[in-house]
Amino acid sequence: MRDVAFIGYLMVLLGLGFRRPFLFVLAYVYIDIVAPQRLTYYMLNSVPISLVAVGLTFGGWLLADDKRGTRVAPRQMMLVALLGYCFATTLGADFPADALEKWGWVWKALAFAAFLPFTLRTRLRIEALLLFMVVSASSIIIVGALKTLASGGGYGELNLMVSNNSGLYEGSTISTVAIAIVPIVAWFIRHGTIFRPDRKVAIFCLALIFACLLIPIGTSTRTGLLCIGLLALLMLRDARRKFLYLGMLATIGLVAVPFLPSAFTQRMHTIGTYQADTSASTRLAVWQWTWDYAKTHPLGGGFDAYRGNHIRYDTVAITGAGAATTVTNSLQVDAARAYHSAYFEMLGEQGYPGAALWLLINVAGLARMEVLRRRYAHATPDQAWVAPLAAALQNGHIVYLLGAAFIAIAFQPFVYMLIGAQIGLDTYLARRRAGESFRPMRRARAAAALPA
Repeated sequence: MRDVAFIGYLMVLLGLGFRRPFLFVLAYVYIDIVAPQRLTYYMLNSVPISLVAVGLTFGGWLLADDKRGTRVAPRQMMLVALLGYCFATTLGADFPADALEKWGWVWKALAFAAFLPFTLRTRLRIEALLLFMVVSASSIIIVGALKTLASGGGYGELNLMVSNNSGLYEGSTISTVAIAIVPIVAWFIRHGTIFRPDRKVAIFCLALIFACLLIPIGTSTRTGLLCIGLLALLMLRDARRKFLYLGMLATIGLVAVPFLPSAFTQRMHTIGTYQADTSASTRLAVWQWTWDYAKTHPLGGGFDAYRGNHIRYDTVAITGAGAATTVTNSLQVDAARAYHSAYFEMLGEQGYPGAALWLLINVAGLARMEVLRRRYAHATPDQAWVAPLAAALQNGHIVYLLGAAFIAIAFQPFVYMLIGAQIGLDTYLARRRAGESFRPMRRARAAAALPA
């Protein structure tokens, strides 16, 4: 029955896309985030639905969408350049078979992000994209939050609908994404138009924000806790009453601590004792290996180049106290350990050029959202939604960049959709400004053409 439900929903969504081609874009967003082919038993597993959605999305835009005033943003060209560079490193990868497998989904994420802004021609489309991104991710987040409330969760123990620990179903990744979408969910409370802001919308959005905050607790991920702290600081910038906001944060923190599960608090205590933690020690060793590898392979080793690493590191465990303190050193040897960082992932796989281009794409996004936030800070009522949305997209992006320091999510498709939404918002507003500046010229010419 579950297979029938997924197939029925997709068929309806794709069917409506033949009347409104933009719905093909939303269908691809749903497929890429939720991955229903991984949730079904047999029906969708044999059909390349992601590739089908890509074809329908591009075909619908090419045949039926309005293309007047289409703009190509610099970051779109950067994404295409990164796509081409990744293709070149895949051809000369250290591990060709593994690199080709990763290339099979990376190229779609980069190509879709570069193409997406062409379809975002109206505010309604931008909002629909963000709404589908949030709702699709929330289908995973709500399940995780309910299981956290029921069992308390635990590191590696919270089952998010599938047992496959990859994509958004991986604990640290979904924790980062859950916190990153909180500013966007908050934006819908006041500025949404698809679902007009009212009490029901506010209640649902606040409940979803609560669910997002539960995900790092349920997964017991240290990355999620850091993302929550960073988001709290970022939201201080736009708080009208900053001292009241800080007081509320402190109160909420003190009230929440007694209710936190022991698995979460024990996991968080390891932040200060990283030398005794195998996971943290492994990351430091892999990062050192990657740094040395890039010196001899400045152009990168292609996707999954980490499979060639061999690392040795020491763990330090301190037990007892005072005169009874015992320090135990243990030598660990490992191989083919993943990067555990998007920054080192880019450095090892794409070398200095790829890492620099990836950083430029991300930093340029933050800069453009800051420009829009300031430009429309005191806009007219019909544009009052712009600055808060730019701030929400910027804050979500910053949270991602922090989480990416500890997870290898340099090519996470959800983030590239966020980047595509940023570019779409930027180009949409640029078209509007160009149209508004052109109208007075047309009116002056029309007035001059009238008889005296």
